[in-house]
Amino acid sequence: MRLRSAFAAALGAVLLVTAAPGSASAASGQFRYSYVTVDGDEASGFLNSPPSGRCIDLHGVGQENPRPGHSPKNRTDAWATVYSGTGCKGDSFRLRPRTGGASERLKVRSVIFG
Repeated sequence: MRLRSAFAAALGAVLLVTAAPGSASAASGQFRYSYVTVDGDEASGFLNSPPSGRCIDLHGVGQENPRPGHSPKNRTDAWATVYSGTGCKGDSFRLRPRTGGASERLKVRSVIFG
């Protein structure tokens, strides 16, 4: 009887561990971009160790700013896909890990890593 109880407890523990969600992964490093503020000033934005697999609308270049960001530089250890629109919509372009970058001709408003 004790063996059956021990087995049931062990099986329950295994099921709990495998059913629990894993920890969120993040891209290690920094993602940078440039933009012009609504006041006309040049600015830089960056994301440090951004989460993977989640769309991120870039600060300063959302719907409130008619001008998108530009010149993205991916210095993370994950692929970055940048989008011309918010919510990871619109035209997209992939930037390789660590050395990926583009000129000011590439316009960006959101990014996803992974």
